[in-house]
Amino acid sequence: MSEPNISAVLLEKGNLKLEERPIPKPGKNEVQIAMHSVGICGSDVHFWTDGAIGPFVVKAPMVLGHESSGTVSELGKGVSHLKVVLHLTSVETDCFTFTCTCPGDRVAIEPGVPCRYCSACKGGRYNLCPEVKFCATPPVDGSLCRYYVHPADLCFKLPDNVSYEEGALLEPLSVGVHACRRSEVTIGSKVFICGAGPIGLVCLQVAKARGAAQVVITDIDVKRLEFARQMGADVTVHVTSRDGQEVADQVVQRLGCHPDVTIECSGAESSIHAGIYATQPGGVLMIVGLGRRLATIPLLDAALKEVDIRGNLRYANDYPTALAMIASGQVNVKPLVSHRYSLEQTLEAFEFAKKGEGIKVMIHCDKNKA
Repeated sequence: MSEPNISAVLLEKGNLKLEERPIPKPGKNEVQIAMHSVGICGSDVHFWTDGAIGPFVVKAPMVLGHESSGTVSELGKGVSHLKVVLHLTSVETDCFTFTCTCPGDRVAIEPGVPCRYCSACKGGRYNLCPEVKFCATPPVDGSLCRYYVHPADLCFKLPDNVSYEEGALLEPLSVGVHACRRSEVTIGSKVFICGAGPIGLVCLQVAKARGAAQVVITDIDVKRLEFARQMGADVTVHVTSRDGQEVADQVVQRLGCHPDVTIECSGAESSIHAGIYATQPGGVLMIVGLGRRLATIPLLDAALKEVDIRGNLRYANDYPTALAMIASGQVNVKPLVSHRYSLEQTLEAFEFAKKGEGIKVMIHCDKNKA
């Protein structure tokens, strides 16, 4: 490999630069991946602009990016279920050399690496592992680079009908799978989703795929609501008030009933209020969006209605389901990608993403920009 390992490095708050770093070598049970597609997540932008998200503070240079896919380019010891790119060369004459390339497996990368030994890991809820190392969460480097190394068992082979970009979008889609599973969205459910950003939109698609009868989605941006309708929302509500009760009344009126499940994806305190007020007695309020660490909520209303308030941390064992949903056509995440940039255009891509325009900004890291 002669090309440099160009990497998008956040040096400190507000200072994002491209650097040439050594190409990493895979260790035991790891694979090296020639990166192809990396989506910009809101957390990437927050680390860049604010230097921190809650307790996670950027204290040293860190590579950004965790929504990603690529091609296996080298195998570490012990890896047998994935294959690598092979370059077969044969010399026919003194003048010509013919090279044949056998492609390696294309994979999506699940970015959280748990310890595998604690009670959370042993119990199958490895997303709650206190020692988890998550890509692009300080101090762990992410995958917005030319070459990256990751545990092989957290790399999921993409079928031929699933693109690199769809592979990268398995990450946010898995959040939606986890949220809908934990909130028990099922056939006939009436679902209220707060926020029509990328996570709200994948929750919408997963809810419909799981059999939800009606899905209503709210947002302050009318353009996002129009896109949500195109993505399958049955009802949309334009939020113009910070009064949670007022928004809840609008939702119930438009939906024709109280929703069984509310999935809060905006992080806004007023949306949590709306969720509690709107949700059917005995229903579920799923908190996905991350806002302020402390929030004032109408807890008495939730208690008297027996509304279960549940948290959602990323995902666990949800990548295979998300991949199956895309491969089978149950969900279509392709329209989410609104803008594309090359790795060399990373700074431009982040400046655009910071504006909050479009839906998902995708960066292509491969040298051929395919």
